[in-house]
Amino acid sequence: MLPLVGLVKGLARDLGARGITVNNVQPGPIDTDMNPADSDFGAMLRTLMALPRYGAAEEIAALVAYLAGPEAGFVTGASLTIDGGCTA
Repeated sequence: MLPLVGLVKGLARDLGARGITVNNVQPGPIDTDMNPADSDFGAMLRTLMALPRYGAAEEIAALVAYLAGPEAGFVTGASLTIDGGCTA
């Protein structure tokens, strides 16, 4: 993960003068067809999380929409973890 963080920070510095923001969204367990929340692995993983549930794709989309909008115009070079406290 660290090389990606370095890339995002470097691009943020290089492109900031042009008004371009660069950020890294790091999602945690998200309920999808390939990673269902109701699986045996999902049950085990929830025991390790601060919020014992899988996230929804809409929650990740909301963060991305925020970053793409004018309200986040001063957010750049950030790595934003949205994982229900899985890495807390």
